[in-house]
Amino acid sequence: MALTAVIVDDEQLARDELSFLLRHLDDVQVVAQGKNGVEAVNLIKEHAPDLVFLDVQMPGLDGFGVIKKLLDRKVAMPQFVFATAFDQYAVKAFEVNAVDYLLKPFDKKRVLQAVEKVRSRKKGADTAPADRIETLVKLLEAQKPGQHKTSKVMIRSAGRLMLVDQKEICFASIEDGVISVFTSTMEGQSNCRTLEELLEGLDPNTFWRAHRGYVVNINRIKEVVPWFKSSYQLRMDDKKQTEVPVSRAQTKRLRELFGL
Repeated sequence: MALTAVIVDDEQLARDELSFLLRHLDDVQVVAQGKNGVEAVNLIKEHAPDLVFLDVQMPGLDGFGVIKKLLDRKVAMPQFVFATAFDQYAVKAFEVNAVDYLLKPFDKKRVLQAVEKVRSRKKGADTAPADRIETLVKLLEAQKPGQHKTSKVMIRSAGRLMLVDQKEICFASIEDGVISVFTSTMEGQSNCRTLEELLEGLDPNTFWRAHRGYVVNINRIKEVVPWFKSSYQLRMDDKKQTEVPVSRAQTKRLRELFGL
């Protein structure tokens, strides 16, 4: 029997992208889509879906506000997969509470994994994880970003191990499995294996995953450059004034940051 799914995101592009990825999976039927939190509550009550892909960050009633409304009204809870642009410090709260998440921009493999987890839970009679979700909401609301971060990052440059202040980092990129870190005066390689691992040690209020292959320091963006098809590039404050692409899924975050 097919899993019924509802997608809720205030960005049409994100809804279209997720719907496209789900369309290529067996036994998943998207029964409705919503663009805000109020629609999410109504659609969940109306369709009682098996699975809801819910954007965390929406204007007005956000994803966690939706959860609170459902809990207050004692609505039967579906399985949730949260779509989020949160940094890794917050993602740990999802993992601890066994509630799945997708980091934007969406990845086909991760979408498939999320759906498979839902199937496994249903087979194991793991219904509405209301207690876990409620705990998750409380944890995320209580988190204080940056409290557990160090101010230094170690990079290897010209055969030396250098400690660099986070505020000096312009951006980091990954290519062929190697993470390069760029400041205004130098560049070097990080020992981290992934950008996600690098982000764990960075201040989430300052560093942003603008693209699958890039993390940028929002305070070291020199210019926002309009690109083709309503996309953007970021001219950074490093020696080469590197232009970093912004993924379509992260355009919303860019607008929020700079009021575009």
